[in-house]
Amino acid sequence: MSIRPVKRLIQSKPTLEGAGVHLRRAFGFGNTGDFDPFLLLDDFRNDIPEDYLAGFPWHPHRGIETITYVLAGTVEHGDSLGNRGAIAAGDVQWMTAGSGIIHQEMPKGDPQGRMHGFQLWANLPSSLKMTPPRYQEVKSNDVPEITDDDGTHVRLVCGSFWGKHGPVDGIAADPLYIDVSVAPGKRKSLAIETTRHAFAYVFAGSGKFCNASGPLAVPTEGIGWLQTSPPADAQNRSLILFDSGDEVTVQAGEDGIRFLLCSGQPLKEPVAWYGPIVMNTQQQLRQAFEELEQGTFLQK
Repeated sequence: MSIRPVKRLIQSKPTLEGAGVHLRRAFGFGNTGDFDPFLLLDDFRNDIPEDYLAGFPWHPHRGIETITYVLAGTVEHGDSLGNRGAIAAGDVQWMTAGSGIIHQEMPKGDPQGRMHGFQLWANLPSSLKMTPPRYQEVKSNDVPEITDDDGTHVRLVCGSFWGKHGPVDGIAADPLYIDVSVAPGKRKSLAIETTRHAFAYVFAGSGKFCNASGPLAVPTEGIGWLQTSPPADAQNRSLILFDSGDEVTVQAGEDGIRFLLCSGQPLKEPVAWYGPIVMNTQQQLRQAFEELEQGTFLQK
């Protein structure tokens, strides 16, 4: 087995989105080649209602999939197809925008005023950019949970892991999306196929991700990989981008660590991106915005 080295470790950045929602952006709207097929990850954990209640009023999407995972509070949604609903703590919504959809997402806090969750954008390959829109909405009770012998706990949003399959299916990039909790002081290795791009996002506790792509040189007595350079502590709101290898290894800190671990097969296609629309060429992008202006954006 070869451990994936840490390519980059960065903190998510404060960002204002929608009608004035304060959130943290882990990555997105730049060179996202290292994250392909993923485009963006937003951390919208907030405990101040006036910083999120304005929400994300009606806006279009085309050419992507949005994955919303809620930890606390609810997100009410509606769209141009007539769909309405809400996702609550532990729920997942996987929206394939495909050829085009206009929707809104309005966050509501829990009784303590907390609105916690994440939204991940996944790109669609050129062959599926104009596929019909669809939703996969999964309630918390239907998200498989697995606990390993050492206490490591995994919620499996999408993909196959430890012999189980997530409830979301038919996704072009065949992604793995898991919510991992490792107990204080424990070291854990998690397998990821070598052909995939992978990242982790820490949202509770802290830990160190091993930074070696192969066996380390024989260390001097009392020195192990935890004392080698870098690896840096990954704290709350840290994004870890991994290089190639077939497993990720983490050493949990004194309070344990909880993180999202995502991987997917890169599409390796050109990206033409402006706001909520992601296509392959600038001409396709211009066409999408022209259709929005002309009222022909939604496909019949």
